[in-house]
Amino acid sequence: MQSLLRSAAARAAVPRLTRRRILPSITATVSTPSPSHQLPRQARRSYATIEPHQSTRSAVISVLGQISSKREIQQYLAQFSSVSSPAQFAVIKVGGAILTEHLDSLCAAMSQLYHMGLYPIIVHGAGPQLNKLLAEAGVQEEYEEGIRVTDEKTLGVARKLFLEENLKLVEALGKKGVQAWPVTSGVLEAGYLDWDKWKYVGKITHVNKRPIESSIEQGFIPVMTSMAETKSGQVLNVNADVAAGEVARALEPLKVIYLSEKGGLFHGVTKEKISAINLDEEYEGLMKEAWVKYGTRLKIKEIKQLLDDLPRSSSVAIIHPDHLQRELFTDTGAGTLIRRGNKLRTATTLEEFGDIEKLKQVLIRDREGLDAEAVVDRYLQSLAQRPFRAYFDDNMEALGIVLPPASSSGNSIAHLATFTVTKAGWLSNIADNVFQHLERDYPKLMWTVSRTDENLTWFFDRAEGSASKGGDVLFWYGVENVTEVKELMEEFTVNGRRMFGDINLESQLRRAADYAASIRGNRSPNGPVSPQHQQARTYSTSARFNGFAPRSSSVGPQKRTTRLPTAVSARTYATASQPQTTNPNPPYGIKHKSRDWPAKVALIGARGYTGQALIDLLNRHPHMDLRHVSSRELAGKKLAGYDKRQITYENLTPDDVRKMAEKGEVDCWVMALPNGVCKPYVDAIDEGDSTGEQLVVDLSADYRFDDSWTYGLPELVDRGKISNAKRISNPGCYATAAQVGIAPLLKYTQEGNGAYPVIFGVSGYSGAGTKPSPKNDVENLKNNLIPYSLTDHIHEREIGRQLGRSVAFIPHVAVWFQGIHHTINIPLKEQMKSRDIRQIYQDRFAGEKLVKVVGESPLVKNIAGRHGVEVGGFAVHSSGDRVVVNVTIDNLLKGAATQCLQNMNLALGYGEYDGIPLE
Repeated sequence: MQSLLRSAAARAAVPRLTRRRILPSITATVSTPSPSHQLPRQARRSYATIEPHQSTRSAVISVLGQISSKREIQQYLAQFSSVSSPAQFAVIKVGGAILTEHLDSLCAAMSQLYHMGLYPIIVHGAGPQLNKLLAEAGVQEEYEEGIRVTDEKTLGVARKLFLEENLKLVEALGKKGVQAWPVTSGVLEAGYLDWDKWKYVGKITHVNKRPIESSIEQGFIPVMTSMAETKSGQVLNVNADVAAGEVARALEPLKVIYLSEKGGLFHGVTKEKISAINLDEEYEGLMKEAWVKYGTRLKIKEIKQLLDDLPRSSSVAIIHPDHLQRELFTDTGAGTLIRRGNKLRTATTLEEFGDIEKLKQVLIRDREGLDAEAVVDRYLQSLAQRPFRAYFDDNMEALGIVLPPASSSGNSIAHLATFTVTKAGWLSNIADNVFQHLERDYPKLMWTVSRTDENLTWFFDRAEGSASKGGDVLFWYGVENVTEVKELMEEFTVNGRRMFGDINLESQLRRAADYAASIRGNRSPNGPVSPQHQQARTYSTSARFNGFAPRSSSVGPQKRTTRLPTAVSARTYATASQPQTTNPNPPYGIKHKSRDWPAKVALIGARGYTGQALIDLLNRHPHMDLRHVSSRELAGKKLAGYDKRQITYENLTPDDVRKMAEKGEVDCWVMALPNGVCKPYVDAIDEGDSTGEQLVVDLSADYRFDDSWTYGLPELVDRGKISNAKRISNPGCYATAAQVGIAPLLKYTQEGNGAYPVIFGVSGYSGAGTKPSPKNDVENLKNNLIPYSLTDHIHEREIGRQLGRSVAFIPHVAVWFQGIHHTINIPLKEQMKSRDIRQIYQDRFAGEKLVKVVGESPLVKNIAGRHGVEVGGFAVHSSGDRVVVNVTIDNLLKGAATQCLQNMNLALGYGEYDGIPLE
């Protein structure tokens, strides 16, 4: 499946952690009616085979109770069961990687749904398995615009594989007690997408729902492949994501679920998992983000197009199969929820609302009572006389009215005077959307809520402090001054909700309800409010009250005490802070992948050691597709060591490169040329690439001092910057090792007065290149160590520029072939101990797969042929004012080719370590 990485928002502000969704209370029961008790089709299944056994259903609900409350389970189950047809619950797209790596988790999740009487429609692919089979069969893969070219041989392999995978899934479900039915034909009708370009690839023109519905009516979960047929019966290959989308368009399910190993979508800047995406509100801004590219950009468009064709009640969820139930049956969820959402409007005058009568009905809805209309009239009259800002959607499913702080009062806290949300507003996530806007526009806000309100936990999750008096709770956020908090608390303790005066609609409606209750004889107007006469909110929730204890009026200001269970983390937005880690620039894992189709690569300058090392890495890479290698000396010869296709060395000129760039024949250009040679080629690419999308990685020093290029040292340079770059200068080998050895201690080092790090570097002779010279003459190097460029070496300038600190670098060449050893003397501005220094390095490089911090001094013989960096030694002088650090690196790998591939992966949207052998 093409990567589903994308994001909800790209705002500069970072809002508080918030939860994504709260469902309204639903009175429908979850018990199964007896067969004799006939209900309309909308309320129950009309066929006995679908009804799960009550004991089994209860057992499943009991298991779900470990991750969710009973109320949540009942509400979501009632919602999922309320569809007019059981085929409208969910379409679940299962990628080939899920079938290979997470089959047990998938089947366990499907078993729980099945035994609760829910029948998802499974549409599966088998992309990774197909790639492997084609490679074993010697079939050369071809892609155009990210779509696999499917010739007759490829189609034959794919058809056989898909049937086998389908049967494997059906049998695995059967072992879990799930009746599943293989639906391998007769559903997807298609025409040729473009024969000349893609051969046997289909464009779906019609979905026959009957086989799907029939399977469910007989009590089976339908399991579909993504193969389609023409009207004449020709089988065509269709992308599984596309097939799932077309099935969803035909059936209009409540949920469209993409099962993903990543478990959701991750923001390219904050690295946070995105909880919810409101497309109507955020789509345009999202598409302008630099990190939204490749498969991410394509997938966002596809999901928006899909949801535009579905009812607003439909949503897309991206989740790992291990957490599917938590996504479906809890308010907090576990993956990423994508909805069309609703754009919000604002008003600062009553006239801007347009229809005042509609506004009145919104303020009254579900709260009718004696004098309610008159209360609302008086409220609006008062509102017309003062500044306010209202937030609402077009249908006013949610409405929030905020009174800004009055400048004359000296109060800096805004007041949320009204907040009313319908059931549909909660289901559509509009309440959270409104609150995001409040947090953005008002740095300080306070509001009150009844302690009996079922939404109390939802409000606790959005507050930074709270206190209670009588039957009300005062919430606030952004109030950090102790004096201000104390004054707020004291006023609320004395006056309660009345501290806000008559502008608080809830307070006025409460008094009206109290008076109505007293007239009916239930109590005196000044007595306590009975539960049945509490003023009902227009919203309710399935939030849990874990450990919540009522506070007395004497309780001082405090953070909320309600907490979700540790197994269920609160929903977060894309701009929330990064997870806790000691590494300020943590590695990009699989969650940041946004591309899973091949990138076409051209290597200019393939004769040298680095070029050969890179060819070997590209040969191992699951997606890199080397198309061209250029070498003047080797032109016309066959490329050895590359198995994906037959390649002949070319002697490409800058004009050849320009023409290739114009035609879009290459996605990534790698310049493995000597210093001072590659500029004509880069200029040719700049001239020919009209899209600006072609990546260039230069292994020479030509652009390491050019600020318009991105310096590609992922462990020390912001990975987000590298992933968004189109021009990357690959660091030098000496420079990479030196920076890794010095950077963590920068803030502890002495500056000025001649104090700076001194780097004694020794390299194997492969660093001197393939052109014969005394520095790569083995006989000359035997029993010898050759110093060179003792001052002003280009790496000295490179290291100093990147660290922002002067350094001395003294290079040498030795008799071994590959590998570099640095001995680095670092002056310290304060006394430090060796173990403390080592801990600094371990913290800085926590999670890095290509940097290893060791205690002893690392050795060259242990790093040669390996793809990382080792740093150790950490010997502190007896004076405590200087430390000696040792670093080793393979100059051809992490010092050149491996680092180049690491940068290519990041910039092209692959996993950072794809194709790199890791220990």
